[in-house]
Amino acid sequence: MSLSKRSWAEPFKIKMVELLKMTTPAQRQKAIKEAGYNTFLLKSEDVYIDLLTDSGTSAMSDQQWAGMMLGDEAYAGSKNFYKLEKAVQKYYGYKYLIPTHQGRGAENILSQVMIKKGDIVPGNMYFTTTRLHQELAGGTFADVIIDEAHDSESLHPFKGNVDLGKLDKLVKKYGAKKISYVCVAVTVNLAGGQPVSMQNLKELRQYTNKHGIKVMLDMTRIAENAYFIQQREKGYAKKSIAAIVKEMCGYTDGATFSGKKDALVNIGGFLAVNDKDIYEDASNMVVVYEGLHTYGGMAGRDMEAMATGIEESVQDEHMKARVGQVLYLGDSLLEAGIPIVLPVGGHGIFLDAKRFLPHIKQDQFPAQALAAELYVDSGVRAMERGIVSAGRNKKTGDHYYPKLELVRLTIPRRVYTQAHMDVISESVQHVYEHRDKVKGLKMVYEPKYLRFFQARFEKLK
Repeated sequence: MSLSKRSWAEPFKIKMVELLKMTTPAQRQKAIKEAGYNTFLLKSEDVYIDLLTDSGTSAMSDQQWAGMMLGDEAYAGSKNFYKLEKAVQKYYGYKYLIPTHQGRGAENILSQVMIKKGDIVPGNMYFTTTRLHQELAGGTFADVIIDEAHDSESLHPFKGNVDLGKLDKLVKKYGAKKISYVCVAVTVNLAGGQPVSMQNLKELRQYTNKHGIKVMLDMTRIAENAYFIQQREKGYAKKSIAAIVKEMCGYTDGATFSGKKDALVNIGGFLAVNDKDIYEDASNMVVVYEGLHTYGGMAGRDMEAMATGIEESVQDEHMKARVGQVLYLGDSLLEAGIPIVLPVGGHGIFLDAKRFLPHIKQDQFPAQALAAELYVDSGVRAMERGIVSAGRNKKTGDHYYPKLELVRLTIPRRVYTQAHMDVISESVQHVYEHRDKVKGLKMVYEPKYLRFFQARFEKLK
């Protein structure tokens, strides 16, 4: 047998398990109806395999749990803050750290500090909470991602790349002073977890330096992006994940970070910057919205666990296993002919609901209907990433109609086994075989903001 084709296994062993509740299809049908066909409104105890998100759902290591006992819960100057600060400086290279309760706390502070009313905020595809914070601060998001990102079948290896031509048109139209900053997300979530290339970051840095524009990174899944650079980009095959991560950060001026993803913790995040003036403004703002600048909404024990998680996240063997499990599920679905976003991303599989359920119109919420159907079939909870997540145009009140209508099967880190991946694959295949029976939905309740969290639906007859 060729060594290149031998099986691999996770670089850890299991020493504690959480028992799961098993349910029947009838029980799940009742549960999803009571939840208004919104998987966010299901009770977690009624879920068998939870793929709603990889945010805060990872399994922490023994070293992280041990660190929880070292929490210094002093209100000011916790020693855990300084350990976290050193980890951020060592692995990411940013000078200043502002801790927050999670990523959206950092997005809010960044937006309040750097966006003026009427500003334009270019980004490589929107993310729900990011765009909302930008809008609440008076800015307008502008999509500058490459066109391939909107094509689920494109095999472009770096579909998260910024289109510098689109960015240049915005700069020429509005002027560089009206651009708050360029917001660059890595492993772009709503494009299917698609990475940004190092070359693109270099070229973006050169362009923004020329025009005096800052680049702010949404680095929530930066280690996963680094893995794809290592595997796909010329000149990086022999570089470590840690070295690639550090280089990526070096082409930016700061970053927002949700520690609930790469850093393998259940809560916490931060804003990190190099500019002292921005740091001082943000440090003052965090006291208003989050907590003192040396804890920012986190307990000392959570900062300790995050510092350790950052170090673990950039280990090559960890990332190989993390992305490897996602690729395993993706390969299984591709072999079965299931329409998914290609190439397979780093944190989950994205089912293409438009191709999966072509008989359901987009304004009948095909991705929402598909997520509900998967839950009824097997107890697998997934998330809609389509028209519901896109929301409405605040001026016209009309739905945004994104080109991608997706269901995200998000894989938590170090939580499930390959057997769970097989169960997921078989469930998706079973629903696909009976897809003609799936019906669309109508929205019967819609909250003002971020409607995908709380909206309720009924089945169309």
